[in-house]
Amino acid sequence: MADPSSYRPKPGQIPDSPGVYKFRDEHRRVIYVGKAKNLRQRLANYFQDLAGLHPRTRTMVTTAASVEWTVVSTEVEALQLEYSWIKEFDPRFNVKYRDDKSYPYLAVTLNEDFPRVQVMRGAKKKGVRYFGPYGHAWAIRETVDLMLRVFPVRTCSAGVFKNAERTGRPCLLGYIGKCSAPCVGRVTPEEHRDLAEDFCDFMAGRTGTYIRRLEKDMMQAAEEMEYERAARLRDDAEALRRAMEKSAVVLADATDADLIAVAEDELEAAVQIFHVRGGRVRGQRGWVTDKVEAVDTAGLVEHALQQLYGEESGDSVPKEVLVPALPEDPEAVSQWLADRRGSQVSLRIPQRGDKKDLMVTVQRNAQQALGLHKTKRASDLTTRSRALEEIAEALGLDTAPLRVECFDISHLQGDDVVASMVVFEDGLVRKSEYRRFQIKGFEGQDDVRSMHEVIGRRFKRYLQEKERTGEWEETPAPTGPVPAPAPAATGEPAAASAAPASAALREESPEEPGERAREDDGRPKRFAYPPQLVVVDGGQPQVAAAKRALDELGIDDIAVCGLAKRLEEVWLPDDDDPVVLPRSSEGLYLLQRIRDEAHRFAITYQRAKRAKRIRSSPLDDVPGLGETRKQALIKHFGSVKKLRQATIEEICEVPGIGRRTAESVAAAFAAAAPAAPAVNTATGEIIEEDDGGSRT
Repeated sequence: MADPSSYRPKPGQIPDSPGVYKFRDEHRRVIYVGKAKNLRQRLANYFQDLAGLHPRTRTMVTTAASVEWTVVSTEVEALQLEYSWIKEFDPRFNVKYRDDKSYPYLAVTLNEDFPRVQVMRGAKKKGVRYFGPYGHAWAIRETVDLMLRVFPVRTCSAGVFKNAERTGRPCLLGYIGKCSAPCVGRVTPEEHRDLAEDFCDFMAGRTGTYIRRLEKDMMQAAEEMEYERAARLRDDAEALRRAMEKSAVVLADATDADLIAVAEDELEAAVQIFHVRGGRVRGQRGWVTDKVEAVDTAGLVEHALQQLYGEESGDSVPKEVLVPALPEDPEAVSQWLADRRGSQVSLRIPQRGDKKDLMVTVQRNAQQALGLHKTKRASDLTTRSRALEEIAEALGLDTAPLRVECFDISHLQGDDVVASMVVFEDGLVRKSEYRRFQIKGFEGQDDVRSMHEVIGRRFKRYLQEKERTGEWEETPAPTGPVPAPAPAATGEPAAASAAPASAALREESPEEPGERAREDDGRPKRFAYPPQLVVVDGGQPQVAAAKRALDELGIDDIAVCGLAKRLEEVWLPDDDDPVVLPRSSEGLYLLQRIRDEAHRFAITYQRAKRAKRIRSSPLDDVPGLGETRKQALIKHFGSVKKLRQATIEEICEVPGIGRRTAESVAAAFAAAAPAAPAVNTATGEIIEEDDGGSRT
């Protein structure tokens, strides 16, 4: 535990202007990011007598080893930079809201030539219009089914669309009038895009225009005695009304607003958001977070606004945002929201009328969400604590293993040998820390040797990080401000040189393959933090190999154990007999979960490598031939089979392909041995190659 006075900067060094500050720990990780109108006054609050600090603040400042800051010109810039750094560094002491589930959205892919309506989850994509989120995917599908009568927009996948183009026959929706069938040319791309934009307008709340238009056309058709058309228009208008009825009117003045409510106690907080468009509740979502920093309701609201609108722009930010408490600097937050929307945004507390009544409903939902979360969390937290204590007691550890790493080896009859490393912290998965390895030290199948190689490589990198960051040096870490070489307003920290890596290392992050740790940038580094316990999937031989790898590196403060699948026995190094945990043990259950997750991650990577190898094409070996020109070749000839039979002159006819490249393509196919035809064992038919050069 660090003494804050050891890194406290001198008062004269801290400017009294707006800015953003970062606290770092002894590993140079950023553990807290904050902003201030006056950096000197705000930072002085952290270096008071420890007894007078809030317990969470006291924990943060004693965990930190240094503090630095970046000066900005306005409070709005400080707000933006704070959000960017929280997102980039993921500081452990900042409040971070996380959705309690992945909410489905209704999405219209306006970035495609023929926009598609579909249900989407996960991160939002550029060029896609989103509506929601919704509580259930079936609610979206019911609404879309009603609206396709009036707005027959494409809903099919790319494969179905291309198949219809090739055969000249639309899918079932095209025959029953719920798709305009652009795949077979019934409408032009422009006409189909107009339909998609009308669909978006209706979903955005501009509903009256379309219903009035349908009613007018219906009356005109009736006057002209086109009764069948009039009946169809009547049914279309009724379908739109039913779609509107699925979201009740809550604000009579057709307001576009987001209502945010917070329920909190000393340890946790829940946030609920109602998205109201056109006076109707179009979506709802909720977050729950641990209050890892000393923060009041206003601070929770500000964090929620950052989380909600940090990646949004345009109409995704409503004209009005209603909150239970205003942030510390409401003018700066309002200006930040206005910048993201491109027009004025009203940020206020509802005082009376329908909006205040609706806020009470949102608040009630937040209270219920917090109560439900605490009921689940209490059980989970107690169980995890008991499991870690049981593991520590069974393995003879001094303390509970708060960070556990598990390794597994996967291969298919000795081919595509890979390994996985999964991380559990406080009994919970830490997927951002997962790593995967290719076994490069030898060929063939040898799980024990593979385990020795992987453990050695992982902890060799750990020692390299310790040496690179200077943790072995006796000189104290520098204190005081660290100057930022980049302009402060941009929020971009200076990039340092990449850490040297051995050519034999092939570790990859599942999220950012090939990324190398950068010195002193505060980001989570790939192998910098040691576990208290290493678990290997296997018995005594694998445990011995792991222990031998650690001994060779001189590491003696990390416990090792193995979990054998056959009898679920726990093996320790140098012990002839296993440790047998009771079948009902929470500790055994947690070890099984960790082992199974490592196995899942390893076999997923191994299958992906095998599939990539099977899908390989001779075109992959042509130097200088990128993915765009590969696709151009395949599109021109129709298949790899026809491309293989083409002459050099015919290949030169493809736009962007010169004679030298054409000769290389022909040579690559000539050098590749013709593969035996694949056969469907169920039908006996020969399976042709697809457009990507693989067999399906």
